[in-house]
Amino acid sequence: MSNAPVTRLPNRQATSITDPLPGWTAVAGDPSMTTWIEYTADDGSMISGWWEATPGTWHAKYESWEFIHLMEGAAIITPDGGDPVEVGPGDAFVIEKDFVGTWEITAPIVKHFAIKLK
Repeated sequence: MSNAPVTRLPNRQATSITDPLPGWTAVAGDPSMTTWIEYTADDGSMISGWWEATPGTWHAKYESWEFIHLMEGAAIITPDGGDPVEVGPGDAFVIEKDFVGTWEITAPIVKHFAIKLK
């Protein structure tokens, strides 16, 4: 497969993944998530797409760096032993590789993501 020089991400057209992400465990409420991987780099080093999640709290362990643009919703992201960071619609931010902590989703989330795998 060879990607075009410019790839437009479709609006949630890939096959949806409804299982929790690896390293994510629900710890409060009854949250759910759906992921659409709309782009994979030719060398497998990066993926990008959409993610939606319902209110509740997840404990997350990141194995990769992630850039996020939050389109809708709100969350409080708290590194284990660290200070909480509140994010909302329009916010763009990075989660570093090896982050461990919670995502308390306070309003249903829709986000774009780009994850560096290698």
